[in-house]
Amino acid sequence: MAKTSTTTQGLRAAIERSGYYPALVAEAVEAAVGGDPIRSYLVHQETTFDQNEVRRHVTVLVLTDHRFIVSHTDEQAADSTSPTPYATTSTESVKLSRISSIVVSRVVANPESYAPGTLPREVVLTIGWGAVSRIDLEPAACGDPNCEADHGYTGNSTADDLSLRVSEAGDGPETVRQALAFAQALSEATADTAR
Repeated sequence: MAKTSTTTQGLRAAIERSGYYPALVAEAVEAAVGGDPIRSYLVHQETTFDQNEVRRHVTVLVLTDHRFIVSHTDEQAADSTSPTPYATTSTESVKLSRISSIVVSRVVANPESYAPGTLPREVVLTIGWGAVSRIDLEPAACGDPNCEADHGYTGNSTADDLSLRVSEAGDGPETVRQALAFAQALSEATADTAR
């Protein structure tokens, strides 16, 4: 990773601001990015509650000229496999040409008085590239309410490789802005590869 790049320095600073094992997360991301220049990034640290445990994890999304990189780090409490707490970090590098779907869902308050440029209170970014698909099936039926024939099943297959939710209340307005900027940059980059 080019250490002189302003974008690279911004990414490193965002990872450090997250406060979530920054040395571990940064090393994994830097190894995945390699020498590619960074076009855009998003760092999202989230805390979840799992029964009686509080769990934290961080997701880092990076866009380069030719790849979309996802890094995810989770912490785990000591358990029967490890006497001490541990963290697991994984990275995935996806060619931009493989990205098949980018969905940006915006939640806005008082839509009747919405003004362009107003920050949504929540953004959900869903990106699909074919690694994970969800299939929802239900019994098929015909229009005859008295029909007892077996019509098989009908359903939908949805690419659901990554879904990330950021909110102004939980993550702050800057993270919401960054999510929108990243989504736009990724959308533009995938449009460029389709031409």
